[in-house]
Amino acid sequence: MDYLERYSNSWSEDSIRLIVTSGSFAKATYFYVQETGYFKTDDSYFTERQNLNSFLIIYTISGRGSLTYDGETYELTKESCFFINCMKHHFYRTSPGEHWEFFWLHFNGRSALGYYEEFIKNGFQIVPVQDTFLFESNFRRILAINQRRSVSTEILTSSLITNLLTELLIQTMTFHTQRLLIPDYVKKTLEELDHNFRSHLSLDNLAALIGVSKFHLSKEFKKYTGTTINEYLITTRISYAKELLKYSSMSVNEIAYECGISNISHFINLFKAREGITPLAYRKEWQHPT
Repeated sequence: MDYLERYSNSWSEDSIRLIVTSGSFAKATYFYVQETGYFKTDDSYFTERQNLNSFLIIYTISGRGSLTYDGETYELTKESCFFINCMKHHFYRTSPGEHWEFFWLHFNGRSALGYYEEFIKNGFQIVPVQDTFLFESNFRRILAINQRRSVSTEILTSSLITNLLTELLIQTMTFHTQRLLIPDYVKKTLEELDHNFRSHLSLDNLAALIGVSKFHLSKEFKKYTGTTINEYLITTRISYAKELLKYSSMSVNEIAYECGISNISHFINLFKAREGITPLAYRKEWQHPT
C-alpha cells in the first residue's frame, strides 16, 4: 500500500508541532504519542493522508474546519472532536474565510484499534465535547510533559490518552442510547436469552417465538446490542460456567450440560477462546480451597 501525504504548513508562528520517539516498552505496553501539537491556521491550510499506521484525534478550540472521511464530509466547529484511523483516506482543512485553531494528536498502541472499532460501531460521528476542560487540559498536559521528557513521561502520556478515549466512548454511547430506543422484540429476545440460555436455543426458535423473520431479528439485534445473537448466547453461557467453576463442585462435563452445551469438547474450545485458558485451569486459578 502506497503512503499518501499532502499538506500546507499554513499555521501561525506560535503553533506547536512535536515529533516524539517512544521506547520499545512503551510501544508494546502503553498508548504512545507519535506526533502532537497545537495549530492556529488560515484558510489555505489542509492535510491529506492515507495508509499511515496511526490514529488521530483533533479537538477544535475555535474557528471552523472540515473533514472528509469514508466518503462523507463533516463540519468541524468549536468544541467538537473527531477520532480517525489514518490508514483510511482522509482530508481535513480550514473552512474558507476562517481561522481554525485546534489541538491534534497522532498516537498508537496495542489497544488503539479496539478503541477505534468501539468508537465507530454505531457509525462514525463528530463528537460535540461536553467536558471541554478535560479535553483541553489533557491535550495541554500531553504537550507539556512530552516537551520536557522524564522517566514518567510515557506512562503519564498513556494515562492522558486513555482519558481522552474514555470520554469519547462515553459520549458516543450516551448519544446512541438517547437516539436509539430498543424495540420491544429486541428486548424480548434479550429476556429470552437471559432466562433460557441453558435450553437449546436457535435463531429459528427465537424468530418464531418473537414473531419476526430470523434475518430481520439477526440484523436488528446486532444493531441495538452491538453483538450477534449467537455471541450473546455464548457469552451468557460462559459467564454462568465461570460461576459454577468457582463456586460448585460439579465436573466440567456437568457444567457444560448445565450451561446448555451438550458437546464437552465444544464447550472447552468456546471457553478457552474467550478466557485464554481451559475450564479446569480457570477453576484451579479461582476456586478457593474449602
